[in-house]
Amino acid sequence: MLAMAFIIPAAGQTSAAPAAQKPSTGPAAGNAAAGPAKVAVIAFQAAIMKTNEFQRNFADLQKKYDPKRQELKTLSDEIETLTKQLQGQSAQMSEEVRISKTRAVDDKKKQLDRDTQDAQTDFQGEMQQVLSGVAQKLGALMTDYAEKHGYTLVLDAGDQQTATVLYAVPQTDITQVIIDAYNEKSGIPAPPAQGDAGGQPAVDAPQPQPAATH
Repeated sequence: MLAMAFIIPAAGQTSAAPAAQKPSTGPAAGNAAAGPAKVAVIAFQAAIMKTNEFQRNFADLQKKYDPKRQELKTLSDEIETLTKQLQGQSAQMSEEVRISKTRAVDDKKKQLDRDTQDAQTDFQGEMQQVLSGVAQKLGALMTDYAEKHGYTLVLDAGDQQTATVLYAVPQTDITQVIIDAYNEKSGIPAPPAQGDAGGQPAVDAPQPQPAATH
């Protein structure tokens, strides 16, 4: 989904762009190859996550899963209460009652594990769709920007698995430029800043990870 590098004028060589295309072999391509290289860098995944569209969609996703988060918390609290009761009253219980209550707690723990895993899987899947949707449009916009400004190579400075950018002058970093251009084109306003009232993610949100190219 996320690109390590975009060769211009090829329109995105990874799934971050709508589809891979062969480099042009016309006069424009010949002139670009003959001239000096002009290189830019971008923290591509960071750019995705800083767009107004991604932040809005991610906030919506958190709200969607908040009832499930509350449901899981309620079940977790119930398990904790039952466990404390079992530990505190075990000596006064008959063997049959103690075994029954222990089995009930174990069953609830298994249910919590299943429900948590299911919620996490569903959340991760929808999160990936949100990322992919913005990545495709951001990749296309970045490619168009690079072509118009004469860049022959754009490196992903945020992907430390496939490209390590040890040094780049600030003028070559187009991350914020692309974010601003994307926000302007989308017309989506910046979401309001979330304080304590913003709540916690519905389930554990995935941390930014460099995605492998395809």
